[in-house]
Amino acid sequence: MPETNLLKNGTSAVPTVQTPLPNYIDNEWQKSTANELLDVTNPATGEVLTRVPLSPTEEVHQAATAAAAAGHEWRRTPAVQRIQYLFTLKNLLEENLDDIAKTITLECGKTLDEARGEMRRAIENVEVACGIPTLMQGTNLEDIATGIDEFMIRQPVGVCAAIAPFNFPGMITFWFLPYAIACGNTYIVKPSEKVPITMQKVFQLLEQTGLPKGVVNLVNGGRETVDAILTHPDIRAISFVGATATAKAIYAKAAANGKRVQCQGGAKNPLIVLPDADPEFTINATAESAFGCAGQRCLAASLTLTVGAARNWFTEAIADTATNRVVGNGLEDGIEMGPVITPESRKRIEGLIQAGTDEGAQLLVDGRYPSIPGGENGNFIRPTILNNLNPQGEIAKTEIFGPVLGLIHVETIDDAIELINSGSYGNMACLFTRSGASARKFRYEAEIGNIGINIGVAAPMAFFPFSGWKDSFFGDLHGQSWDAVDFFTQKKVVVERWV
Repeated sequence: MPETNLLKNGTSAVPTVQTPLPNYIDNEWQKSTANELLDVTNPATGEVLTRVPLSPTEEVHQAATAAAAAGHEWRRTPAVQRIQYLFTLKNLLEENLDDIAKTITLECGKTLDEARGEMRRAIENVEVACGIPTLMQGTNLEDIATGIDEFMIRQPVGVCAAIAPFNFPGMITFWFLPYAIACGNTYIVKPSEKVPITMQKVFQLLEQTGLPKGVVNLVNGGRETVDAILTHPDIRAISFVGATATAKAIYAKAAANGKRVQCQGGAKNPLIVLPDADPEFTINATAESAFGCAGQRCLAASLTLTVGAARNWFTEAIADTATNRVVGNGLEDGIEMGPVITPESRKRIEGLIQAGTDEGAQLLVDGRYPSIPGGENGNFIRPTILNNLNPQGEIAKTEIFGPVLGLIHVETIDDAIELINSGSYGNMACLFTRSGASARKFRYEAEIGNIGINIGVAAPMAFFPFSGWKDSFFGDLHGQSWDAVDFFTQKKVVVERWV
């Protein structure tokens, strides 16, 4: 087992972590044979927390072989028995929630409250997956013809894998893993090499549940590791969350190798503000959406489209709110926003802010190059507002993935919906209004997968699928809920006659 002291009986706020991080294959913690190691750093301080191996193809093969062997018994384990491990996992996650949240903050940078909220969402998915005995039920019809019955049953797909992103190191794996194993599949997780410590903690808890050998496996790594997952013949289904360009490439390669694939891509999430919206509520919800998690989430507001007179009260108020947001180390009390993940991310975001001004936008609030006490080596950008953004410019169409909000002013709700629908992304869009008619028009006409009405972050609860349209999603079935059950099962139709 890795040496850590952030679980329930730990006392330190800084993890003591085995270096380099091990893989977890066939219920054993194994040192990787990788020749290349990457530093894992605290984005608020630049401190090196540990090193992560870029595992070679052979170690993916070991995990897939172990998972395939375990699958023969695991699929025969009754669903009501499989979910008992999830009940145990749910309790372990609850007991260790604060300690895992500290780890998320240390390696990802978000505030402790944001990290706790992330783990709450993870636990919700475990709870929903505990309902698999009901969710997996098939259908039957007697006497489709004289003496002939027909019914449909669900069976597991086999070995499945997740390629996880950096921005939610605890939650996103839980869009997939609990459903997969509850449905009788075995599983491999490849966490982001930028934030691999959280999954070490999660797998220690999975180990404590007593799951049989090979049912869950963890392989750290980078591009070679991912390529091995995409091409391995024993791995039958792959889940991915990340940038659109990567999602497209992974979808194409995995599908070409005959695998089921679900790939969540990028976003450019707009909020529409009508003149009748509640000003204080709308400003607070917009700020939390745009600047929460430092804008590093696929449901972060990136654009606000003010309609008509709404610009008169919205523009100055959102600028004041952005200016006054408290930025710093997420472990400290009172901090409202942490750093972005890497120095490279910070430089990219700073460059996109400059590109927006080059296209004619007014830099209403400039968050670049802030002075953060104790954060001299951190990756900090303060909230930034680009006013009068060119709707046809590149910055209005580019996913920034940072605490940058662009303002576009239009005359009617029809103008706003037309602008939204002309974009290539379709992850989330929200409307702020007191008008039921406007809300109905918006939710009916907007070509977007996740819709919010007077909601800043329209994140589906675990008992609904996490949607996404256009270039925000590649595949047919999304994560969470009944979509996850469909993705992780194969339907078998039986036509039966006894004579």
